[in-house]
Amino acid sequence: MSSSVRPALPSLLAAAGLAVAGCASTSAVEIEPAAGSGTDPATPVTVVATAYPMEYLAARVGGGLVTVENLTLAGNQPHDLEISPADAARVREEAALIVYIDHFQGSVDALVAEAGVPAFDMKGSGDALEREGIDAQDTEALELDPHVWFDPLRMSVAAQDLAAELTAVHPEGSETFQANADAFSAELTALDAAYTEGLSSCERDVIVVSHEAYGYLEAAYGLEQAGLQGFDPEIEPSPATVREIEEVITTNGVTTIFIETMLSPDVAEVLADDLGIETALLSPLEGGPEGGGDYLSTMESNLEALRAALGCA
Repeated sequence: MSSSVRPALPSLLAAAGLAVAGCASTSAVEIEPAAGSGTDPATPVTVVATAYPMEYLAARVGGGLVTVENLTLAGNQPHDLEISPADAARVREEAALIVYIDHFQGSVDALVAEAGVPAFDMKGSGDALEREGIDAQDTEALELDPHVWFDPLRMSVAAQDLAAELTAVHPEGSETFQANADAFSAELTALDAAYTEGLSSCERDVIVVSHEAYGYLEAAYGLEQAGLQGFDPEIEPSPATVREIEEVITTNGVTTIFIETMLSPDVAEVLADDLGIETALLSPLEGGPEGGGDYLSTMESNLEALRAALGCA
């Protein structure tokens, strides 16, 4: 075990130019307009998001010129979303834009196909980024992974593209949308720098997680995930999978199994207890931040948890 002392996370974030956000009392997205964006008298348009990361993106870029409605209630599993006929009718009548991820939620794919409302695919946008160091094998694996929000630079690309999409449905807000997107992109660039620096010198690079939501994280920052469950957290781990994870833990000296608040921790906790290791929270952000905060503060908390588990200098 290295005797190096890890620098405090706020120091890393400050060095990257990213302020450490405080936790809000609720998971609602509360966004201030970008500095210098001015006040536009135009009536806000309704944007429908289908899970928290899309809600946060739309609120950051849209600012006060959009009203964002999330079809997945805070704390609920977005994979389970079922859209009622009444909700579908309301989307058709009121929404100017749907912000979603293709093939992430089956009921949403059906809604987008038949609603006749413009739709913005956040993953499709972010995946246009050709990130340095990601090879063809990584790219192929990410094609099936909807969790694009774990790569801040891909979120930045999505923010810029969303500004253009919002301008198309609300031209009066063009300058505001672009100013908001630029401000958010700056924060995302700083967040990426904090992750790059914070995970650059670690004793381990393998993370064991409740479900494999972190493919973009491992591709961007040189990690390797092993999950008790795959992309779909509703499929319970088999005894064979648990044995495979146990081998990964013992072979790689893993000290922590990461759990989530929306999934039962029972299997992870039993396995950790059997092996004499710890469990810790790593938020997938799908249903919103745990215990308040927002996307940025939760990504910061996730980085701190990763650094502790991986023994980063």
